[in-house]
Amino acid sequence: MASPKPSSRAPHKAAMSRTPSYIQLAPRRAMASFENLVALANHQERLREARRIVWRERGEPAVELEDLWECMEHAGRGGLRAAAIAFALRASVNLVLATIRMGKVPKNMRLSLIQHAIFGKDSFRFAAMLGSFVTVYKATLNALPILLPVNERASPPSPFEDENEDIEVPPTPFEVPLSDRQPRLSLSAQAHQVWVRKKTRRWYSMFAGALAGGLAVMFEKRSRRVVIAQQLFVRGLQGSYNAFTSKHGFHLPNGEVLMFCLCCTQIVYALFARPDTLPRSYTTWLTTASGAPPSAMKMVQDMNRTGTFDIQDINKILDREDLIPVNQATLLARRALATNSPPDFGPPYPPCSAVHPWVESCTHVPLPRFFTVFKWAFPIYGALHFVPMILFKRHAFFKNPLQKLGRAGWATIRSSAFLATFIATFQTWFCFKHYLHRTLSSQTLVKLPQKFIDFFLSKYSYGLGGLFGALSLLVEEKRRRGELAMYVLPKGMESAWLTARGKGWVFHTGQFGEMILAAVGMSMVMSIYQNDPHHLSGLVRRILYQFIGPN
Repeated sequence: MASPKPSSRAPHKAAMSRTPSYIQLAPRRAMASFENLVALANHQERLREARRIVWRERGEPAVELEDLWECMEHAGRGGLRAAAIAFALRASVNLVLATIRMGKVPKNMRLSLIQHAIFGKDSFRFAAMLGSFVTVYKATLNALPILLPVNERASPPSPFEDENEDIEVPPTPFEVPLSDRQPRLSLSAQAHQVWVRKKTRRWYSMFAGALAGGLAVMFEKRSRRVVIAQQLFVRGLQGSYNAFTSKHGFHLPNGEVLMFCLCCTQIVYALFARPDTLPRSYTTWLTTASGAPPSAMKMVQDMNRTGTFDIQDINKILDREDLIPVNQATLLARRALATNSPPDFGPPYPPCSAVHPWVESCTHVPLPRFFTVFKWAFPIYGALHFVPMILFKRHAFFKNPLQKLGRAGWATIRSSAFLATFIATFQTWFCFKHYLHRTLSSQTLVKLPQKFIDFFLSKYSYGLGGLFGALSLLVEEKRRRGELAMYVLPKGMESAWLTARGKGWVFHTGQFGEMILAAVGMSMVMSIYQNDPHHLSGLVRRILYQFIGPN
């Protein structure tokens, strides 16, 4: 019997039912994918490092410096970084402004315009100002603990409850409830607070801020130094006031309204009695917003200073097309008296027919003036409320556009109504105070002091109209009242200082006035930033952190 032949085919191997214990090499395609992931991770890390050079991340720890050489190196690096960022910011703004003007410039001049916008003196001045400030401040603040060491004391319990984003400090410096002024800060604020408690005294930051601020502002043009110094001083006052009220439990209800009223009193007085103490652009804006003829405004200013007025001003009003016959007769009679020999300019104020030549009765002026100013201000405030919302709050806007548009629209209406109410109130006061003077002078029932009656003719009575008009701030949204008070405060303080200097009540600061004001302002700002940063506004605190860091 023949034996069976063996099969020529190899037997089929059964599939393995378990994971092999030996090493399996990945295919080339998988290895390439892994290498790409590694390269991508390295690329992302380099991008983060580059971003960190420009934008400082939250929670950056304070730098521990052991000797003066490390202080100088640390300050130099910070100053170069700040100067580069400042140069890029200023050049970018100049480039945008130059692009807007591009259509009005001849083609052969456009390249020069762009070069000047980027590499002009303004960009280098701004870079030198911020770069020198950061360098001097960092060097001084970090060198003082080495030269004058402080005995380390036990740190008090940390007031930082969580690691959330910055708590928004209310924008109003005079209306911050004490319960809201808890020092709950972000990691960025906590980092330098720990360093401050261990290493420095309060006067270190005050001295460093004054020295750096006074020197840095001198790199800017003289015309810009005043504006910069004013803003620094106002922000220093804001932080100091918040720190003082929080420490002593003091609270001033509607403090921002009171501050706004005081500033507007001085500004309106200066507009009619001392226009030289206000910036020309600001005077022009106020004149335009008032709605009154510029010639009438000039008549008021001249009569407050000299008791006379220029005949050409009354002629310009007589040439207006909207002048009604009754007011024309009044103005012609006033001009005839002024051109007599000797001239008689009448009472120390222009007739109401010069202020509102299109209507006879003063009672018919306030309401139409309200709507006129409202329509004029509506597009201005509309841009202020809508544009930042779309640019800086895009995600919230696209998430709920109807709600955001409604809020912005309502805020625009309130802001326009605020300005219109201010102008209408002052217009009412202008005519009413002259009527009140005539009534009190002719009545015999009550004998009033003549000085009291004459007050309504004096130049100081215009300031009282500014006080009444400023109460219209209550129409504005509560969170914006502090912003408006901070806007008028530098103008009011500058006008008050120049007025007092003209009367010999204060000293002349000469060429170093801006430097002194900037030094005082930065002394307050940096003292609050290093010791109580939660009392500064969120915007100021973030800007300082990006340029200076914890130390």
